[in-house]
Amino acid sequence: MVRGLFGDHAETFPVFNGTGANVLSLQASIPRWGAVVCAASAHINTDENGAPERVAGIKLLTVDAPGGKLTPELIDRQAWGFGDEHRAQPAVVSLTQSTELGTVYSLEELRAVCDHAHSLGLKVHMDGARLSNGCAALGVGLREATTDAGVDIVSLGGTKNGLLGAEAIVVLDPTIRGLDYLRKMDMQLASKMRFVSAQLLALFEGDLWLRSAGHANDMAARLAAGVRDLPGVQITQPVEANAVFVVLEPGVADRLRKTFAFYDWDHARGEVRWVCSFDTTEGDVAAMADALRRAVSR
Repeated sequence: MVRGLFGDHAETFPVFNGTGANVLSLQASIPRWGAVVCAASAHINTDENGAPERVAGIKLLTVDAPGGKLTPELIDRQAWGFGDEHRAQPAVVSLTQSTELGTVYSLEELRAVCDHAHSLGLKVHMDGARLSNGCAALGVGLREATTDAGVDIVSLGGTKNGLLGAEAIVVLDPTIRGLDYLRKMDMQLASKMRFVSAQLLALFEGDLWLRSAGHANDMAARLAAGVRDLPGVQITQPVEANAVFVVLEPGVADRLRKTFAFYDWDHARGEVRWVCSFDTTEGDVAAMADALRRAVSR
């Protein structure tokens, strides 16, 4: 099934969660002395409790990336010091599609990042926890957004698109080896793998993955449109996938949380993140917009 979506050389390793997928993907792609270039906002840097460092012993070389997207120029800020024994050696570029800020790399941007990384001898890992949302936004298939763009290994998301507990690693570069052993070492090998695989098959055998992600994106666009003109509401990032980032005036978020649960993104500036999902309804969006309208009027 995965080879039909990604290409004939794809190898698949089902795992339990996205952090496990990311850590294993990086472990398999990097030598012991290697380092990973990533955006400072990357999930591997901000939201995995140091798992890449603690579990895999990987040095992360972060760079501030506007909109959460890396470029060849930004990669070069950390991709240097090759052969210097005093510096962790850049070996992998890790990018996220769609990004942690809800933005989406175009195919041209993906190819530029991959081509530049490969020119430096670096592998490219894609954190694809929301890859389905990125594909839906671009109107392309999984192969176009990964294999054809030059990505070497993918953390393929499932739970953020409706699965109960299943993710996968998809290896696109046949020189990346060892995941059979690393998956067991890192406690990501399911005893009853058929229960993990059955979820992935249900999502990806047909077009459910694309329909669910497209629906989530549509609901985010509808939510942004419904709140954009409210007083004291500032949308801070382009709404390109299924996330809406906004700055609210003091007190508004707390009033809104009495009805809807969501995270602060940047507490200091009052920025919050709203994420729509496969099961968000138009009624949910309308109810939240109405609740926000009441909260700002107070």
